[in-house]
Order: sequence, then C-alpha cells, then structure tokens
Amino acid sequence: MKILIGDDHLLFREGLRRLLEQLHADASFVEAGTFNEVIEHCRSGERFEVVLMDLNMPNWPGFDGIREVQALQPGTPVVVVSASEALNDIRGALDHGATGYIPKSSSVKVMLGALNLVFSGGIYVPPGALTFGAEPNGRRRPLETAAERSAGYGLTQRQREVLDCLRAGKSNKQIAYELGLSEGTVKIHVTAIFKSLGVKNRTQAVIAAAQMAS
Repeated sequence: MKILIGDDHLLFREGLRRLLEQLHADASFVEAGTFNEVIEHCRSGERFEVVLMDLNMPNWPGFDGIREVQALQPGTPVVVVSASEALNDIRGALDHGATGYIPKSSSVKVMLGALNLVFSGGIYVPPGALTFGAEPNGRRRPLETAAERSAGYGLTQRQREVLDCLRAGKSNKQIAYELGLSEGTVKIHVTAIFKSLGVKNRTQAVIAAAQMAS
C-alpha cells in the first residue's frame, strides 16, 4: 500500500506515518510539504491507495485542489487532515469530493478509527461537527438525534439499512447483494432517502447518517 501525505509540518507527517504503520505495517509513504509537491507526485505515474493532505499548505489553491488531485489519481480516496474545525472548511472539503475530514485535534484512537473507516471504503465525518439543513431565514439548524431524524424524516427500516450501507461507502451493486435486493430497488430506496433527508448526493446522505449514529 502506497500512501501520499501532504503537510507542511515535518513532525506531523512523521507522526501520521507512525499511526498509519499501526494499520498497515507494509505501507510505504511518499511525503510532500507543499501542494505543488503533492501534484508533482500525483503526476509522476505513481498510484496511491490514499492521499492525506492538509488545508492551507503552501501553494494551496482552495478546495478545487481536492478535485485536481482526484483527477490525477482517479478512484483514490483524498482525506483532509487539518487543524481547522471550521464548519465551512469541513463542508467545503466534503462538497468538493473529500472522502473524509479528520481534525488534527482528534485523539489517536479517533484518528486510527477514522483512517480505518476510510481504508474500508467509508467516509469519515467528525461527529457533531456539522450542521445539516437550513431554516427559512438561511441560518443552519443543528442536526437532530438519530431518533428524531428517523421519525421526522420517516425513513423505513429498509431505508435505514440502505443508508448504513451508503455510509460504509458501498456501491448499489454491493448493497443489492448484501440486502438481497435488485439494483433497481436499491436505486429507488436511495432516491427516497435523498428526498426524505433533503439531500442531493451520497456525501450529504453520509453526513446525515454520521450524525444519526452519534
């Protein structure tokens, strides 16, 4: 497993590398101290299993940088590991395709769990860090608890099962196999979930699911 770590702080890169070695002893690492170096490595022809990078490192072009990395490394999860816990940064990263957002203030246990979730194909969202939905005046309202959301949005048991699968990063085909459904039926459930939760895509649905589980 080859992992690219982009961060302008050498000590943090070393610490993150040691954490990752606990999950994958056979992992190899490529490090970058600037966004330009991240792009150079992504263009080099090397294939990475995951890209971990900070926000606001030197040459950081904004959230479009996430999409630039993904364009050069198609299918590779891009995870933001940042000191910022600002809602706008978290939502901005996820809206631009990040597979997860891990605050640097996270404990070792939380960070290991988050990285393991990403390696398993899921999407990590900091519990309680996001608000979801908006009031008519444009102000965001806090996410409801799991019980409130289930009742308020009327998800069926089957839809909650499909939502759990979406949170684990599973494709419609995988969901169909695991739940004994046709892919067409899964698509119908996914569409119904989006409508019930008032979301437009899987990332937003995963954000809702993460809050339901917290």
